[in-house]
Amino acid sequence: MKAVIEQRLQAICQQLVAEGDLPAEVSVNPVLTVPKDPAHGDFASNLAMQLAKPMKQSPRAIAERIVAGFADEPGVERVEIAGPGFMNFFVEAGAAFALIDRILEEGERFGRSDAAAGQRVQVEFVSANPTGPLHVGHGRGAAYGSVVANLLEAVGANVEREYYVNDAGRQMHILAVSVWLRYLEAQGETIQFPSNGYRSEGYILDIAAALADDHGRRLVVKADTVFADLPEDAPVGDKERHIDALIRRMRELLGETDYQIVFRAALDAILSDIRADLAEFGVTYDNWYSEQSLADRGLVERAIERLEAEGHLYERDGALWFRSTDFGDDKDRVVRRDNGQTTYFASDIAYHLDKFDRGFDQVIDIWGADHHGYVPRVRAALTALGKPADRLVVSLVQFAILYRGGERVPMSTRSGSFVTLRELREEVGNDAARFFYVMRAANQHLDFDLDLAKSQSNENPLYYIQYAHARVASVLRQLPLRGFAHEPSAGREAYVRLTESHEQALFKRLSQYPALVERAARSHEPHQLVHYLRDLAQDFHSYYNAHAFLLGDDAPLRNARLNLVLATRQVLANGLGLLGVNAPDEM
Repeated sequence: MKAVIEQRLQAICQQLVAEGDLPAEVSVNPVLTVPKDPAHGDFASNLAMQLAKPMKQSPRAIAERIVAGFADEPGVERVEIAGPGFMNFFVEAGAAFALIDRILEEGERFGRSDAAAGQRVQVEFVSANPTGPLHVGHGRGAAYGSVVANLLEAVGANVEREYYVNDAGRQMHILAVSVWLRYLEAQGETIQFPSNGYRSEGYILDIAAALADDHGRRLVVKADTVFADLPEDAPVGDKERHIDALIRRMRELLGETDYQIVFRAALDAILSDIRADLAEFGVTYDNWYSEQSLADRGLVERAIERLEAEGHLYERDGALWFRSTDFGDDKDRVVRRDNGQTTYFASDIAYHLDKFDRGFDQVIDIWGADHHGYVPRVRAALTALGKPADRLVVSLVQFAILYRGGERVPMSTRSGSFVTLRELREEVGNDAARFFYVMRAANQHLDFDLDLAKSQSNENPLYYIQYAHARVASVLRQLPLRGFAHEPSAGREAYVRLTESHEQALFKRLSQYPALVERAARSHEPHQLVHYLRDLAQDFHSYYNAHAFLLGDDAPLRNARLNLVLATRQVLANGLGLLGVNAPDEM
C-alpha cells in the first residue's frame, strides 16, 4: 500500500502540472513516512507543504485537493489533514493485511529490491597485513563489510568483495626475519630476538618448524655472523635501525632465492590461515588483490608518472612529493623516498586508480579508525588524476574491545598476547560474533561482552531474536499434536479480524522491512537491521504471550494468526540471513 499511495501522489502531481497549477520544472518525489503514533494513521506525507511555494497556495488548500484525489482509491480507508497541511493515510485492514500473503509467497525474496540495479560496487574490507592470525579487532571489520555487501546485493547492486593483500611492505620483511630467527633458534643457534620482531610463541614457531621440515638445515647461518656489527637494539639503541639492518643482513647471507623461501613460507602460511578463518566466519571474497602485483605490473610507477605529467609532484630533500594540499589534504605527501623506494601511499594511489579503471560505479573502503588520516590524501590523489573521488566511500570501523569476566583483554600482534578471531568464534560461536560486531554503528566503539554473547537469556539480543523464530517453529510442531492442520488460504478471509493491538503492531513492523533494508543498504549501516529485528522479535514475543494461536473452534482466525506469525518467522529469517546469522527452529 505504501507504493500504491506514493504512485497515486505522483499521479496527482502530474495532474497539477497538466492543469497549470504546478510548474513543470519542479521536481517532485512523494515519499511516505510511518507515524510513531498509530492514531496518526499508517502513513504520513508533507507533500502539500513542499508544494506550497511553487504553487503559491496554502499547504492546507493543496492538501484538500490531494485528499480529493483519493476518494476512490482501493485500500485507502480515509485521509486526514492535520496541522498546517500534513496528510495522514489510513489503510483498510483487509488491504493492509494482504502483505502477509505477499511475504509468504515471496519467501526469502521478500525485502529484496532492484533499487540499486545496474550499479557495480566494490567493497574492500579486512585487508589485514598477513603478519599473523586475525584478531578480534579484525573480526569487526569482517562482519561489518560482509553485511554491507549482503545489504547492497539485497537492493540489486552487483557487488564485488575484495581483500587487499599487503604483501610488499616492511612489515612482511619483519615477519620473514622473525620466522628465520626462530628457525635458527630451533636449529641450535642462540638468538637475541629483536624487540620489535613478531614474538609469538605459536604461529611463528609453527612456520619455522615447517621450514625445517621442508628445507632441513639449508637456511642455517651462525648467529655470530647474523648479528655481527649490527646497530644496537632497544633499549640501548634504535630498534628500527636494528631490525632494518637485520633484514638486510638476512638477505645478504641467504641470497634472494633462499630469502624468498622464508618470505613465501611466512606469507603463504598466514594468508592460508586468514582465508580459512574468514571462510569459517562466513566471509568470502571474489578477489584477493596482491599489493606486490601493483609493482610487478608497473602500476605504481605509472601512477607517479601521471601525477608528474600533470604537474602535481615536486622534489624536496631528495624525495618526490605530491601536492595533496592543492586538493584539500592538510599537508603534502611523499610518493618516493630519498632512497628511491616508493611509499605505501604511492601504492595506495595506484591501487585506487586501478579500482576505478576496473569500472566500478562506487568503491567502498572499510578501514580501521586509525586510518582516518589516509582518507583525504587518497581522495586528493584521485581528484588530481581526474577520477570521481566522490564515488569513493570510506567507512572507518572503530576498534572492538573484548571483555572477559568483566576485564579488558589486551591485544598486541608482535607480543603475541592477542585473542584471535578463531578463539572468539570458538568461545561464543559464529552467530554471536557476527551479530555482536554489527550491533552498533561502525564509527562507535564496541565493548564486546563475552558473557552476554554466550548467555541464553532475553538480555542477549541475538538469543531474543532467534528465540522468536524458534517459537514459531514450535507452534507449527504443536499443530498436529492438537489435531489441527494449517490452511493458509483459509485464513485470508479472517485478516480483517486481526484487530488486536499486538497484531496491528506486528503487522506494521513487518510492513517496514523492505524500506528498512533499502535504508540500511544505502547508508551502509547494518546496525539498523539489528535494531529492527530486535523490535520485531519484541512485537512477536508480546503477541505470543498475550494471545493463543491454536484456537479449537475458530479455524479461520487460527489460520489468519498462523499466517501472521509465519510471515514474522520469514522476515526474521530473511533479516538474520543478511546478517549471516542462522535462524534456528529449536533453541
